[in-house]
Amino acid sequence: MAATCPDNLDVDILREKIRATYDRVAHQPHGEYHFHRGIDYACTLLGYDRAELESLPLSSVEPFAGVGNPHRIGTIQPGQSVLDVGCGAGMDLLLAARRTGPTGRAIGVDMTPAMCERARAAATEAGVDEIVDIRAGTAEKLPVDDASIDAVMSNGVLNLSPDKKAAFGEVFRVLKPGGQLFLADVVVQRELSLDARSDVDLWAA
Repeated sequence: MAATCPDNLDVDILREKIRATYDRVAHQPHGEYHFHRGIDYACTLLGYDRAELESLPLSSVEPFAGVGNPHRIGTIQPGQSVLDVGCGAGMDLLLAARRTGPTGRAIGVDMTPAMCERARAAATEAGVDEIVDIRAGTAEKLPVDDASIDAVMSNGVLNLSPDKKAAFGEVFRVLKPGGQLFLADVVVQRELSLDARSDVDLWAA
């Protein structure tokens, strides 16, 4: 399987299309999109606990557009440092912040400014802003120190990366020795054609 985009794919245009899509989701979470969103989707299809999600700020739950439930992969422990790559409006990140508690920290990285704003506001509303840190950045160049994170989460984001080797390299760079990766994402069962991998609109979808 190819781990990087073709040489002729314009990465800047790809990222701008992705930002535009999720900027719209941040501002209009109930609009028409080709992917599912929100609490009913998260609980019914992905196995999140409804009571737990209902206890979060609505602003973090409505734009949720993940593809799985990384919290079912492992358990975040009190006092841990957690990183959410592509945190969006912060639903998974706020759940992680509650699990790690006041002695831990939860860092969210996202490349969409509107999502970062939503996540910061949601952290304040949820009362965990003292341990939550939202940073602008991409999966291929995480604004996080080496070997500083106990658990990395990501939910439906790394499939959008034009350079997956770089993205996974960053994950392992920031993890402490023995750290964990809780990854939920889209995978394909066969090699995509060069034409498909060269289509910015397909990548951004």
